[in-house]
Amino acid sequence: MIISMKLHSTREEIDEVTGIVKHFGYKVHSIEGEERVVIGVVGVGDVTACLESVEAMPQVEKVVRITAPYKFVSKEFRPGKTRIKVNGAEIGGDEFAVIAGPCSVESEEQIMRSAEAVAKAGAKFLRGGAFKPRTSPYDFQGMEEEGLKLLQKAKKATGLAIVTEVMGDRDVELVAQYADVMQVGARNMQNFMLLKALGKCGRPILLKRGLSSIIKELLMSAEYIVAHGNPDVILCERGIRTFETATRNTCDISAIPVLNELTHLPVILDPSHATGKRSLVPALARAGVAVGADGLIVEAHPAPERAISDGAQSLDLNQFAKMMEDLKPYIALWNEARKKEAAVAAAP
Repeated sequence: MIISMKLHSTREEIDEVTGIVKHFGYKVHSIEGEERVVIGVVGVGDVTACLESVEAMPQVEKVVRITAPYKFVSKEFRPGKTRIKVNGAEIGGDEFAVIAGPCSVESEEQIMRSAEAVAKAGAKFLRGGAFKPRTSPYDFQGMEEEGLKLLQKAKKATGLAIVTEVMGDRDVELVAQYADVMQVGARNMQNFMLLKALGKCGRPILLKRGLSSIIKELLMSAEYIVAHGNPDVILCERGIRTFETATRNTCDISAIPVLNELTHLPVILDPSHATGKRSLVPALARAGVAVGADGLIVEAHPAPERAISDGAQSLDLNQFAKMMEDLKPYIALWNEARKKEAAVAAAP
């Protein structure tokens, strides 16, 4: 359930409400605005008795039961969009966010060239895998901590925020020392021990949809992270596995507006993994802007034909710059749409 406190409730009044909720065996999750506090309540217990007790308290304005199985990430819990601030940039706010860079960190020259080029083209975030989950145990597995150090060097040179993948709960502390955003890959979307650990890591999480996962499962995975203490989760549609073979995956473009209806979390699109073909990436990127994504995560490499991983779906640096230029009129329309949405939300 969601408990909406009256305007300017005191700390003592808020603590009294949370004390009653905990007495009934529930956990609380508070969002404190400038004027009003909203308390989310989850767990198993006598919900009717708890609800009636809280409703009777004079400092409580309203109590609403959340019907969705994902409580904290539901629009019922927070109607407005969550804005996640990272390194001076924002995802979920008034600026369309672009994350770009190579699939894997391969060398200092490669990651530095990539970082400089994507920053010049307008990206605010640098992606690059230091730990790589690969289908074959004989494929390149990443440079690990040395790769993380190279990403940090690229950040110092360009100012870009670092987005990199964490593969297991034992690596969370290490990756968090270097990353601004911790990425959970499609294969790990339901690695619940990892999700629990990320709830305590103190970094925003970019959560990719699983290879064959439905939208509800993606939201439940996000719920794991938020319920364990981390409200800063970014959802990523990266294509799902279907019977189609013309593309690497099938991009569920409708997932973006669906998620925007169901959750307050930011939603971005990965057109690189969704298609597996660099020729298709710009078109799908335009579609992502048009359909209401909060941003893109795109693979770009100085020499895709020599890339150790995912070269076929990586744009070269000139192609990435051209795509960013071609996106400008679409992003301008996106900005206008956001302004109208904000005006409607602010209207009495």
